[in-house]
Amino acid sequence: MASTDLTNMKEDQSRDGQETISEENKVIHDYNNLILSLPRENGCDTQYFYFYHGFWCPSTLIQSVNSFQNNFHAKDSDIVVASMPKSGTTWLKGLAYAIVNRQHFTSLENNHPLLSFNPHELVPHFEVSGNNTDGQMPQIDVPNMVEPRLYGTHMPFPSLPKSIQESNCKIIYICRNPFDTFVSYWTFINKLRLKKSLTELTLEESFERYCKGICFFGPFWDNMLGYLKESIERPDRVLFLKYEDLKEDVNFHTKRIAEFVGFPFTEEEENNGVIENIIKLCSFESMKESSENKSGTAALKIEREFFFRKGEIGDWVNYLSPSMIKKLSKVMEEKLSGSSLSFKGYFAGIVARWLGNMARLEVSVLKQATGKIMPRWDRNVARWCAGSE
Repeated sequence: MASTDLTNMKEDQSRDGQETISEENKVIHDYNNLILSLPRENGCDTQYFYFYHGFWCPSTLIQSVNSFQNNFHAKDSDIVVASMPKSGTTWLKGLAYAIVNRQHFTSLENNHPLLSFNPHELVPHFEVSGNNTDGQMPQIDVPNMVEPRLYGTHMPFPSLPKSIQESNCKIIYICRNPFDTFVSYWTFINKLRLKKSLTELTLEESFERYCKGICFFGPFWDNMLGYLKESIERPDRVLFLKYEDLKEDVNFHTKRIAEFVGFPFTEEEENNGVIENIIKLCSFESMKESSENKSGTAALKIEREFFFRKGEIGDWVNYLSPSMIKKLSKVMEEKLSGSSLSFKGYFAGIVARWLGNMARLEVSVLKQATGKIMPRWDRNVARWCAGSE
């Protein structure tokens, strides 16, 4: 009898094991079929980008994105930092974290988490870490996160889990002039490629893809306009920020963010310099020069130092040709037409490029006419006009 029971037990275990393997095989089979059914284009640091649920992403993220969309349960107290990549995400995550947690950490204390961790580690992206299968990101214990839960996303608003769209959680969205975003994105991607011993992508090749909307979580215009629309319809739920405005008056917008998420600064805090301390703690210069951000890795095992380049407005004039400027200008005019979205410094950048070309022309003419090197002062003025310093 015991022998019969043991035999039956082994048979049950065998069937259970076969069923588990069968389920796993079905998941893999369904996933492979899904990948084959999606539109695809050449990627950046991966072989292909796939167009999934309204945006472009590598195949390595699709399973995590799908899990995030289907399994995430939002809470009304949640705070979401949303953006296109390279639009000021790191800065905004730092500010949001410091604002929400300022009662727990004095901003200039040596033990503040932002002095030991990259903002991406403190404000994780759920779509690239919630169901990670390749060991690149640690699993996040979502149910046990301290409230308010603070996390980030690059996904377009219509692609977010329904629970987020239908909840009363707060979403802070930041966008940036697409010209500057592209240059930052291109240099960032090439850092990732070099790390993987891949050849760099040319500026021209990346630019053509970008203008077609083929970039991480793009098209960029759909990403921006989706959150802009929601911010107009539900301003109590979505705060729409521009990187350029934040740079211009960070004090005003830091207070604005704090009020929006329900953590306004008191008069005493303002008088005691708490806002200024947070701004200093989260400034581009402070984070870039932090020893913690000069080594080690953060999200997706990306080098922490890769998240910081220049943080400047208008640096694109040093990279894009007149034909590129014309093409991206046309794309923006077509795709953003009818919206209220515009960017400061855009026309100033074009004027700077024109002045730079004129300065270079003048330098060339002077050299050809005189055969002499320009005096040091004149050279510096010409180089400044050309945007090279």
